[in-house]
Parts: sequence; C-alpha cells; structure tokens
Amino acid sequence: MDRSELLVKHGFIKSSAKGKYKFNDKIKEWEPSEGGKLSSKDADEENREIAFSQYDNTGYPKPVKSYELEMEVFDLSLEGPYFWFVDTLKQYVQHVDKLEDSFSASENSAFFGVTQQRLGAQQDKISQFLAATGKMIKELFQMVRELRILDERLNYYEEVESQLAKPMNERSKSASMTMKGMFIDLVQGGGKSAASVYGMARELEFITLPDLFFDTPPLRNTEELDKHVNNLAANFNQSVLRVLTRHLRQYMEWRKRTYQEHKTRKGFMLSYLRQHFDIIQMYITWIKPYLRYVNKLTLKDKGNTVDLISAFEGSLLDIEFLARNRIPVGDSGANGCILYTMNYRTRPELKVVQEGYQRGPVHIGKLVLNARIYGWSDEQVAGYKKLKEAEALLLMGDISNSVKEAMESLGKDLEVYLAEARGSKKEEGNEGDIKKKKSLMEKMLGDFYTSGRKKSKGKSVREMRAQDEKLAAMLDKSSDFLKSTRTMGYESMKNFKKSRNMFHW
Repeated sequence: MDRSELLVKHGFIKSSAKGKYKFNDKIKEWEPSEGGKLSSKDADEENREIAFSQYDNTGYPKPVKSYELEMEVFDLSLEGPYFWFVDTLKQYVQHVDKLEDSFSASENSAFFGVTQQRLGAQQDKISQFLAATGKMIKELFQMVRELRILDERLNYYEEVESQLAKPMNERSKSASMTMKGMFIDLVQGGGKSAASVYGMARELEFITLPDLFFDTPPLRNTEELDKHVNNLAANFNQSVLRVLTRHLRQYMEWRKRTYQEHKTRKGFMLSYLRQHFDIIQMYITWIKPYLRYVNKLTLKDKGNTVDLISAFEGSLLDIEFLARNRIPVGDSGANGCILYTMNYRTRPELKVVQEGYQRGPVHIGKLVLNARIYGWSDEQVAGYKKLKEAEALLLMGDISNSVKEAMESLGKDLEVYLAEARGSKKEEGNEGDIKKKKSLMEKMLGDFYTSGRKKSKGKSVREMRAQDEKLAAMLDKSSDFLKSTRTMGYESMKNFKKSRNMFHW
C-alpha cells in the first residue's frame, strides 16, 4: 500500500471523491462504500513541480501553505536546527508531537556497526520472550479444547439434573441415555467386558438387560430406584432385575461422583486459564518496549537511493513533528497545525562526549526542511497520527498482531471462559441477531433517510449542524484562526534564516 492509499484510508480524500468511501466506526478508518479498492487518485495530496512543468506527489495532505528550505554545512552539527524549532515553537503553541524519527546508514560506516551491536542485544531479548510466548499460546489451545470437552460433558449432567425435579413418567431420557453409553464404554469396558451390560447380554443371555438399562428414566435416589425395579417385577425375571439394580446403582454413583469431579476440574481449569492468559499478556507487555527500541534502532529501508553509498560514511535521517494550537468547538476542536519535516543527508562522526561514555554520532551535512500549514479538526489530527503508525507498521511489521491473530483464532470460547473465570460470564449469542427496529420514516426513505443522526451529549441535530458549520468556518483558508497559523509558520522560517545568517524576505 503506497502513501497515497494510506491518505485515503485515513480520511484525506478529495471532496469530489468523498461519496465513494464510508467511515468504519469499528476500525476508525475509511473504506470503499461498494466493496471496491482504494484509489490513490482520490487522495487530497500535495504535489510539487520537480522539473519544467512536471509534477509529482509528495505523499502529504494538501496544505494551505508550505515552505521549503535547504541548508548544507560542513563544519556544524545539524542537531541544532531541530532543537531551535522545538524550543521556539514551545513558546507559542500548545502541543508539539513527534511523529517520526527514523534513519538509515551505509553498510560500511562505523555508525552502522555501532547501531547493529545495540540492535543485536535487543533482538536476543525479544527472541527469548517470543519463544516463551509462543509455547504458552500453544498450551492455551489445548486448555480451551479441554474446557470445551468439559462443557459438553457438563451439559449432559446438568440436563439430567434438571429432569429430576419432574415426575418420573415425564422425565426426558435423551441425556441420561448418552451418559449411560459413556458409562458402559468408559467404566465397564464396553461390549468386550463380560461384566458390562452388553457383555452380560451376550455372554449370559440377559437379552432384555440393555433395553431395561437404557429405558430407565433419570433417578434421584435409591428409593426411586427400588420403586422403579418393583414396578418391573410383574413382567421380568428376578435375576434380570437384580442385575439391573446393580448396574443402575453403580451408574447413579458414577454420575454423582463424576459430576462433582467435572465441576471441580472446570473451576481449576478456568483459574489456570486465567493465570496462563495473564502471563501471556505480561510477556507481551514486556516485549513491547523492546519492540519499540528495535523499531527505533532498525535502519529504515531507503531502497536503491543515490544519496546513500555503501562505501561512504553516510546516513539519512527523517524527523517529523507536528506543532498545533487547538480551540475547542463543541465536542471536537479546530487545530491550526504546522507539520515540520526534516530530511538529513549527513556524515556521522563518532565522538566521545565525556570519559567513560560510549561513542555517539555527530551528524554533519545537508538538511531539507519543509513546513506545511494545515487547518485540521481533532478527527483529522488523529487520522494523520494513525497514518504515521500504519506507515511504520508497513515498514517494520508488528509482532503483537500475530499474537492477537492467534488469540482470535480460538474464537469466542476464549472470551467466554476468561469472563467466566473472572466471575462475569458473558451472555451467549451474537449481537448481530438482535435487529435494530427502524422508524416509519426510515422504512419509507431507506438509504435516503438522514435525519436519524445520533445525538451527542443531549444535543439536537440543529445544534450539531451549527457546531459543524462553526468548525468548518474556523478551518477555512481565509479564517483569522488559520491566518495566525500561517503567520507563525512564516515567522518561524524567517527567524530561523536570520539566526543562521541567511537571506530572508
């Protein structure tokens, strides 16, 4: 996915193409409304002339105003410009947010070697945590499977228990028959054992024994057992009834004991599942800082760029930060934003700052500085920040996503068991099964029904429309709010030039 498609995905869309996309509230991203694909042509993107009426997209949203500065020095560290802008802007703006801090170095440079040594130590730590996490996730699948089997067994027990409150002639036999089959197979050894119900019917010719055993309804206690057998005495042989009584009594005791055993085991498994899951979450929490460090230490892939030669002592650095003033407008806010982008092409020199301290790089070379002025709402600021995060994930990958996908593959059962372990069992059933009732006007107008806009904090639709109009007026190019932001961007660039003894006007 290129930068233009990322702009569309996060809401920076041309007004003429806005109708082709819809906002997904779940993931907070824009997507094609008719199942199509994201088009880079729909991005409201800045383009610049590169040579003789030839234009190219920059990958940034279209600004109200932009400034560009190139500076190249050979005897001065280029860390100064960044801190000059940050320290100056902090006096005049409410928020300064760093959005990008990445670098790339030539393979044979000393800077590359020092960075890789630090990176190797972090990667070793991550591999240890990921190995432990992967092993525990594998065990989590087995635990969920065992809990599913326990639930299946407990359903039979609970159904039998629910029938005991009814009169004997009205009790359902289906669950009891299933459990009696399990009893014969697991406890008595099935048909191969001569002492089982099937074995005695085959070996000792108790032909009616299996039918009498399975046709007996669920029994509450031995009194009901004796009463049931006595009712059969007029029609069946006493030898058969004695054997039937022995098997039914043995089955009743097995059902009683194993029911308690299964409930106890499920409680233990739920506690163990919760502990196991919490440990996995703890490992992931431990891994995240190391992933951030590795993300920062990993060299950004610049491709086959002409600005980086493997035999030279060179590096490329990209820094991006957002300076903004915010004025609240209802539930949202108007932001006068200045997006500063610093692209360095430098020659790092490793110098020892003080005794006992590791060598650190001092960057000397060329700086390309861009300042872009925007009028953004809170939602647009959040969308651009999310765009930068998505761009970083596309470059670096996100290991925590693979862990999340493994958890989701377990299905809803994991959430249900965890909620049950925490004492707040979730209600079963899909939320999608509950259909929202439509009003008469909505049924009549269908897709053209728009007056059902959700109210926010008790506000009417008219108040919200007035709020949107006020926000749009403040973010208009000709508004006084954005004029002050443009002036601030211009003054910052002009004063920076004056501080470096450059021409300015």
